[in-house]
Amino acid sequence: MTIAPCDHTSVGIIVFRVGELLIIDRKRPPFGLAAPAGHVDKHGNIDDPEEAQFERAAIEELEEETGLVATSLTLIGEGRKDNPCRRSGGSWHYWRIYRAETTGDLRPSTEETRGCFWCSYEQMRLLLDGKTIQMSYGEASLEPVWREWFLRLNMLDKFILSQY
Repeated sequence: MTIAPCDHTSVGIIVFRVGELLIIDRKRPPFGLAAPAGHVDKHGNIDDPEEAQFERAAIEELEEETGLVATSLTLIGEGRKDNPCRRSGGSWHYWRIYRAETTGDLRPSTEETRGCFWCSYEQMRLLLDGKTIQMSYGEASLEPVWREWFLRLNMLDKFILSQY
């Protein structure tokens, strides 16, 4: 399988359930804990408006990585971030981050993830402080670009709001 060059566009999807945030542990580079995410280029129709391409990518990446189906998306952040990816030329991405309402049960991809879990406020606080948390197979930390996004989005405040 040939990997396409980096298209420098990515989406990330924030999902809360009962005051906890969905986090995946990436099986492929860049390794680390993250929100579900992926490139935009392989999703939707090239003739679609840009926003539709980003939204289609968010819906498909969420389902591909976690098994959850997005019932609604709300754009909560966007911007350019320096971050490596496994594709050639991938040293930065223009991101759109969505908050998703979902249905379905978690069915983590065994190809894309080492698993996923519902992250508590206390676990997120540790991760944002640059610490690791214990997973069933060892300790894990946030992927650096996701630490930046979670800080920029004031994720700890969103934990509190997500409980209502």
